[in-house]
Amino acid sequence: MKTLANVMTAFVALSHIGFMVLEMFFWNHPTGRKIFGMTEEFSAASAPLAANQGLYNGFLAAGLIWGLGSKRTDIKIFFLTCVICAGVFGSITAKSSILYTQALPALIALGLVWLTARKSNS
Repeated sequence: MKTLANVMTAFVALSHIGFMVLEMFFWNHPTGRKIFGMTEEFSAASAPLAANQGLYNGFLAAGLIWGLGSKRTDIKIFFLTCVICAGVFGSITAKSSILYTQALPALIALGLVWLTARKSNS
């Protein structure tokens, strides 16, 4: 169970590294425009905002990686909860699919981490 919890947490971390790279470096690029369905004008105008958003995704990934390298479950729980909150907010304010691509994997990982922590405390 612990291995599965760590694999899911790593998956969420790697996803956020991918989001960071897309938002910081490929937003105003044909690849980014295709993935996010944007016009050239929109991607150029919103690139600074996307880079800022990408930086935050990088911080989430860094926190999850920190949690994976630590024996402290609370770090993973905190950062997975942050990802879930960001995913829910993004699904309400930006695109509903964010709920499935960001929040759901983090929720699964959080559940596994919580179950693992509960099991080891018993």
